[in-house]
Formats: sequence, C-alpha cells, structure tokens
Amino acid sequence: MITIGIASVALIVLAGTLQWARWSPSPIKLKRPVRSRRLLSLFVVLPMILPGLASAHGNVAIEEDSCVQRVGGNLVHFNAYQPQHAAKAQYCTDIPGEGDTFLVVDLVDPILRNLPVGVRVIRGLSETTEGETVAYWPPTIHPDGVLRGEAKLDKGLYQLIITPEGFSPSSYLLRVQQIDYANVARTAIGPLTVLLLLIVIGYEVSKSTRVRSWWVSNRA
Repeated sequence: MITIGIASVALIVLAGTLQWARWSPSPIKLKRPVRSRRLLSLFVVLPMILPGLASAHGNVAIEEDSCVQRVGGNLVHFNAYQPQHAAKAQYCTDIPGEGDTFLVVDLVDPILRNLPVGVRVIRGLSETTEGETVAYWPPTIHPDGVLRGEAKLDKGLYQLIITPEGFSPSSYLLRVQQIDYANVARTAIGPLTVLLLLIVIGYEVSKSTRVRSWWVSNRA
C-alpha cells in the first residue's frame, strides 16, 4: 500500500512537470509529440487507477480469503498464532516460525456447529501417513463454532485436515518457515510496473534536445 502511494505521488509530480514544460513561456518540444501526449495521459490516469487496485486487494470477499475453505459446501475459517514470537500476530497458511502453535478453526456456517467435527494435522502431503500425525482432535460438537488446539510445528510442510461427520474432509496446506514464491511475485508486480514506466518516460524525455538544453540552462 505504501509503495503504491509513493508511486502515485511520483507519477502525479512527473505528469505535472511534463504539463508545465508543455505550457511554459518557452515550451519544450519533444521529438515525438504524439507519443509524448500518450505518455502524459498515462501518467495522469495511472495515479487514479493504482489506489483502486490497492483497495480492491484490501477488500477481499470471504469466499476469496485464503484462510477460508469449504467443507461440504459450508465455510470454515482458520488462523494460527505463535505468541512466543509475536503476541498479536495471526497467520493462515504461511507460518513464519517454528515451535508451539495455537490452531483455531471457526465454523462459519451454523450447520457445522451441530455436527461432530474432527481435526488432524499431519507433516507432509500424504493424508494416509498416520505416523506423520502431529496433532489430532477427535470429532466433537462445538456449539460456539470454534475449535481450538495446539501443535508443535518444525520447519516444513503440513496439512490441517478438517472432517465433519457426513461430509468429505477439507484441508489447509501450512508452510512453516517456507517462502511462498508465488506471493512474492504477486507483491513485486506493482513496484516493477511503476519502475518500468518511469524508465520509459525518462528515456523518452531524455531524447529531446530541448529538454537537455533546458536542463543545462537551469543548472548554469
């Protein structure tokens, strides 16, 4: 969010600079006026688009929340806590530290609160490997809609499997001290796009002899 805000301010400033250069008493004429007008329009419109993209990612519908899964068509929500590392932080599928981890499953849809629900945490990706089970909560009815448990998690991949009676199980893939490269790539797209646009506009402006002359005269 901060990166997008800074980029928006930078784009607005550059757009204003180009507009001033265009309407100043000694206007700066670029070699390619058509392309310059297009770039100027892009710089004016893009700052208005970026905040919208940021808010769109911030207001995620519950069905699109990575912490939400469907169990037999009913919604459940999962969070993990490690107060020994960060007292108030909550995690979902990416858990940054090893050690004792509090696991909380919220039964969002009321129908699940009237059914016995069990939870099992296994190390690895095979649901049939009983020897890799690191935590197990036997099926029990939870009228308050909250399942709480604790597991000691080492570095690696785990599955948290939720099994309500009469429904097929649903699972979360937990990454403990693992890098989610897909998430890193998604986070870097915005800043890289802005950087490329700045490079393009800087290159186009630098090719103008009028701009170079104006720059030299103002530094003298």
